[in-house]
Amino acid sequence: MTRELDSAKRFYRAVLGWEFRSTRLGAGFTVALQDGAPVAGIGALARSLSLPAAWTPYFAVDDADVAASRIRERGATMAVGPLAFGTGRAALAADPAGAVFGFWQGEIIPDWTVGRGTAPAWLELRTRDAFASAIFYGEVLDWAGGRQGCCTVSYEHDHVVLRHGNNTVARISGGALEEDPDPLVQPRWHVHFRVPDLEAAVEAATGAGGRSVSPVQTSSASRWVTLADPEGALFTVVAPRNPPA
Repeated sequence: MTRELDSAKRFYRAVLGWEFRSTRLGAGFTVALQDGAPVAGIGALARSLSLPAAWTPYFAVDDADVAASRIRERGATMAVGPLAFGTGRAALAADPAGAVFGFWQGEIIPDWTVGRGTAPAWLELRTRDAFASAIFYGEVLDWAGGRQGCCTVSYEHDHVVLRHGNNTVARISGGALEEDPDPLVQPRWHVHFRVPDLEAAVEAATGAGGRSVSPVQTSSASRWVTLADPEGALFTVVAPRNPPA
């Protein structure tokens, strides 16, 4: 969500190579495409909402009212909605630790996915208590519910990992429960986008008015860095450690 939709489209086209198309959700919302497949949505914030520009994950639900009730029952916060929006109903909420997320009841654009192809590499919730967060989201969003097509949840290497089929779609990372919370570090969801060349993406971002907000980090398979767009919305770009020649 952004206050400058056209500027955001120019920035993400320059950094990530996206193209855009309109949808039945109205003029204030556009779908980003990479190689013809939908990878993200960018929407214009209403002037009446005092919300910052930010990337926010939206999870599909069968019944938005049921999801909202579950959120309230567990001591979390409903911030907006559920409200009728285009072809469905949408809402914004904050989990018990304060991380903001959305949910959607309605039509899903075909081929929209996470974890494969040109889609976002994964979503990551960084919070203090990963196990408590996994229970909250599992109960609210019916993860690991046993229904056909339902996501599976496992605990791997100190992370809670959410998969849909063979694709990893989200991770929940916790830490330092025995330490006092850092007031400058708030639990939140992070979105990771794949790029072929990390340095080229960083250069494009800074050239288009964004900035790097973290050092480059490296694993055995990949390298990544967190960027901020011109309005301050944070996202992470991930590239192979040894890109193909």
